[in-house]
Amino acid sequence: MPNHRPSPLTDHSEEGRAFLQARVALFWKVIFFIILLGSSLGMVGAVARPGGDLALTMLSTANAGFFWWLASRGERSIQFSRWLDAGGLLLNSTASALMGRYLLTGFATDQSLASAQAINVADGYVTMLQLSGMAMMMAIRAALIPSSPRRTMVITALFVAPMMLVTLALEPVVDGVMAWRAPDSGVFPWLPATMVIIWGFGIITCAVISQVIYGLRAEVLEARRLGQYVIERKIGAGGMGEVYRARHGMMRRPSAIKLLRADQAGEANLARFEREVQQTARLTHPNTITIFDYGRTHDGVFYYAMELLDGATLQRVVTVDGAQPPARVVRIMSMLCGALDEAHGIGLIHRDIKPANIMLCTQGGERDVVKLLDFGLVKEFRLGGDVELTGDNTVIGTPQYMAPESIMNPDSADARSDIYALGAVAYYLLAGTDVFNGKSVVEVLSQHLSQKPEPLSARRGISVPAKLEAVVMSCLDKDPNGRPQTAADLRRQIEACRIEPWDRAAALAWWREHSAVAEIDAAINPSDARTIAIDGRRV
Repeated sequence: MPNHRPSPLTDHSEEGRAFLQARVALFWKVIFFIILLGSSLGMVGAVARPGGDLALTMLSTANAGFFWWLASRGERSIQFSRWLDAGGLLLNSTASALMGRYLLTGFATDQSLASAQAINVADGYVTMLQLSGMAMMMAIRAALIPSSPRRTMVITALFVAPMMLVTLALEPVVDGVMAWRAPDSGVFPWLPATMVIIWGFGIITCAVISQVIYGLRAEVLEARRLGQYVIERKIGAGGMGEVYRARHGMMRRPSAIKLLRADQAGEANLARFEREVQQTARLTHPNTITIFDYGRTHDGVFYYAMELLDGATLQRVVTVDGAQPPARVVRIMSMLCGALDEAHGIGLIHRDIKPANIMLCTQGGERDVVKLLDFGLVKEFRLGGDVELTGDNTVIGTPQYMAPESIMNPDSADARSDIYALGAVAYYLLAGTDVFNGKSVVEVLSQHLSQKPEPLSARRGISVPAKLEAVVMSCLDKDPNGRPQTAADLRRQIEACRIEPWDRAAALAWWREHSAVAEIDAAINPSDARTIAIDGRRV
């Protein structure tokens, strides 16, 4: 399928509409302040001489301010923004041309210019001054408003038309009255010719400016494309890559794009990531994040696109609200077990289950829908030289949620290692704190290897049903054989605790009370962007 490059003018997406509206508003804002400055400088003369000069000065300023207000208000359609661009300029040009004739009439009267030649000389100077201001205005438009060179040439040519017609058709006379210019009025023959020549250069200049800006924007849009996806904005970053909000170029589907750079991850890791993304894309469980697509750019950046989630990570939830009710924990664990059961069934081990990799989302109108993120997309990190736990002095995972066997031998990790991490997550949810805490990675890992976790019932202020506590503590057994052997087994044991369910009403009430917790438009928690799924530790 051909990859059509989006045009800055034909991009009718919400992003394109908003960009055009913002640029039109910015243009009229700039013009407003330029006219305001000029009006301020001429205000003294306008006040000093009675008549309509002051009103015209204020009217010219209000005109630009009105179009600025129109462009800034609400959400304007592309067609409306284009009208504000072209129509506003034409109206401004017509008003300026008529005002120039009026002011020249007053000038001729004040200076007692009696001869037609003197008036025409003044006419020429005023016209050239107006042309300079109009040329500056159109150059600003060409630089700010996305427009094809052809459209810019048409609008620029039309912009000067009212002034040419008014200049050639009307003449100021000494008694202060404008009149139709007679064929033998003595108008300098060089004036219309000079106007055409000068404005011809103006049209060409504005078209060139538009061509450069138009081309640069098209190049930026092209650079922001990954396959069929258009990058919109960055929503997270970590030690090995970045996460972006994006949309599918054809279906306009919002997505989250994760980029992994070869210079940071290494070719070997990128090859592993690609294999695991291929496997993860096979997962269809509703509690597993959906991967839409993956690939590599021409410069070696590996990327994959997945659904964009609306919600908050478990880490964010606990940070804001503390320990969670057992009923909610049971619901979360049951969903996670379902997601892992499918993954383990095809031989896929997560290896980095942690609160920052689990989201509570709103999906299909349902609250507290669990989504498990990022299977196996973790980073190896080195331990200090004083402790060696693996042959190459590296471990894989997040220290607070690593099973002992994963620490001793990362290659020995299996489904039961994920169950250990699930137990650590459940402990974190119920207690509001991690199973083990230490001042260093080595200290935390050592506790996982040799220290028995403190029972939940022994923690002050924590009330957990005995059956649920027993299941969670069994998941944290140092011996993999002492844990539930499969995710399905763990799910049966959790549901057998027979805790009053966390229903839809309870979930809705919680989210209403904690509406600020939700992190919209992110597949990760932006406030905790350092702990993204392509990074096995916080950085």
